[in-house]
Amino acid sequence: MNLDQISWEEKLNNDNSPVILDVRTEEEYEEKHIPGSVNINFYDPSNFISEINKLDKSKSYYIYCRTGVRSENSCILMLELGFNKLYNLVGGIQEWKGKTIN
Repeated sequence: MNLDQISWEEKLNNDNSPVILDVRTEEEYEEKHIPGSVNINFYDPSNFISEINKLDKSKSYYIYCRTGVRSENSCILMLELGFNKLYNLVGGIQEWKGKTIN
């Protein structure tokens, strides 16, 4: 499900089992990221699938990247792997107005 920042953050704050997933590269993550997020690089396909398969399918995943494209593709892939509570941040971290760690 694609959500704008306000909807994404509201849903995240009202969720009892959220996981924030940053699917950018490690370098992008180190530069700036949303606090509490877990980094799994979408551009490293074999590791990405391996790491995704370790995740708990019963949790909710709030996924973001730089602009929203990698995160949307990650949602599609995760749906195919059996995840069903997936929320893509439209506009990615470029449009993010919340707290970040630099």
